[in-house]
Amino acid sequence: MGTNATSEVANFHYMLSERKAFDETKVGVKGLVDAGVKKIPTLFHRQPDKFEKASNLGNHVIPVIYLASIDKDPTLRQEIVHKLREASETWGFFQVVNHGIPLSVLEEIKNGVKRFFEQDSEVTKGFYTRDKVKSFTYNSNFDIYSSPALNWRDTFTCYMAPDAPKPEDLPVVCRDILLEYGKHVMNLATLLFELLSEALGLNPSHLKDMGCAEGLVALGHYYPACPEPQLTVGTTKHSDADFLTVLLQDHIGGLLVLHQNEWVNVTPESGALVVNVGDFLQIIANDRFKSVEHRVLANHVGPRISVACFFSTGHRSSSKLYGPIKELLSKDNPPKYRGITVADYSAYFEEKGMDGTTALTHYML
Repeated sequence: MGTNATSEVANFHYMLSERKAFDETKVGVKGLVDAGVKKIPTLFHRQPDKFEKASNLGNHVIPVIYLASIDKDPTLRQEIVHKLREASETWGFFQVVNHGIPLSVLEEIKNGVKRFFEQDSEVTKGFYTRDKVKSFTYNSNFDIYSSPALNWRDTFTCYMAPDAPKPEDLPVVCRDILLEYGKHVMNLATLLFELLSEALGLNPSHLKDMGCAEGLVALGHYYPACPEPQLTVGTTKHSDADFLTVLLQDHIGGLLVLHQNEWVNVTPESGALVVNVGDFLQIIANDRFKSVEHRVLANHVGPRISVACFFSTGHRSSSKLYGPIKELLSKDNPPKYRGITVADYSAYFEEKGMDGTTALTHYML
């Protein structure tokens, strides 16, 4: 083995041992901040994104869709379907307001996430695991052993559906609000999948009948204040491995969407929820709807709190294959993807890690 190869192997082992040591603390990024770190460890240092210099924040604004009175006025419903179609085809992202979830519930779920991460570390350590079978898990960086650089973020994951979690498996500090918020988001997604079905020219129940709203995974993200935000990111550029994501972000912001090769800032709006098309919706819509890449900046200010609800069964095994919807296909629009199970896609997504590339290309025909 040449000198270069030997040093590469040594570097790899050092990187793994460094990540393992961080993982074994079970206190995540918050633990580093609590310990008073002034310089972030090199395992968080990242390569600048190729679109960084092309960024021109503020030139575009992602579409905002008002859902009030949608069931009372058929003309209004058609207008909303049209706006949703346009947003899903060109942006892959939109914000919804007047969505029916009370402001008090939105505030309480953010507070619940904050309470979880800010309780005594001996309590949070009890939930720290990488065992995907559990209905509630907490850790830092799901792809800690595969990503090129770690993200400045800790996360808890809660499987809400198809199997509802047992209340006793959830942390006391956010148990009630997690269960309540899950029901509200499920109702909203049922409406959104109806509207998206109509936007594709299908029967309103088409996407729901396919199982798009069957699985719900809620992620509570905690982004601590970062002493050197220019060296890292809160979340690396990626698209979501699900059908649809409903995101609640706090007032700090930092979510950027890649639109026409420019990073566009998603300005936090009080009471608004950010919705985006996931990879699976792009697959079944045969590229008509776009699962768009996005990222989150690290920030001197913190903690930033966000709650991402993924409509997907994730790693829960199922033999159900998802491919382009046959009603959308024709001689001029042949299928662009092969059929794939959600569990296989999730496993590939995780193994690949957040390396800045999309998992979709792996499944193209």
